[in-house]
Amino acid sequence: MSYSLHSPISDRPAPAAQRRTAEQSANADPNSRRRLVLGLAGALLLSPFSVFASNDPLAGLQLWGSGEFRRFGVLVYEATLWAESDPLRPPLALRLDYRRTITGRDIAKASVKEMRQLGADDAALKRWGDEMARLFPDVRDGDHIVGMYRADRATFFFNGRPLGEMVDAEFARRFFAIWLDPRTSAPELRAALLKRSR
Repeated sequence: MSYSLHSPISDRPAPAAQRRTAEQSANADPNSRRRLVLGLAGALLLSPFSVFASNDPLAGLQLWGSGEFRRFGVLVYEATLWAESDPLRPPLALRLDYRRTITGRDIAKASVKEMRQLGADDAALKRWGDEMARLFPDVRDGDHIVGMYRADRATFFFNGRPLGEMVDAEFARRFFAIWLDPRTSAPELRAALLKRSR
């Protein structure tokens, strides 16, 4: 498993010595300039940080259902689910719109507690809890986090910006089970999420 934070790509120009080397190479052979341009274009298209890559975790997914999570009658967050044809299988995305102030550490603790109740291993939960505590930000009323579930990872976005990811298929499965497993502690919310919007 790896943990990564996404950061903006620097647009710093190449050092003068590197620019001169590329220019000299291109001028040495008439076809070099064309190869250089095609090579750079190919590198951009294949790069995971391509300027053409979409940061929209909902791209290609369809809206399913939404509902509220309350604790002792107090609205904590509103949840919305996006998925393909099966809302219980990845890829899918879950958006939580927070209505209370909660620390990232408390979000991590609550997540660990829910995953433990669904049978996750204590050793894994310790590791995941530490990583989630580093990953999740403090939230206030109006903030939202989107979790994107792919088969091998969970990727998170905070207020529309990439936050980070945990590349671990078991973590991703256990984390999204908090809302989607039939044994969830919030069965009414699960039913609302799985009721497809028309």
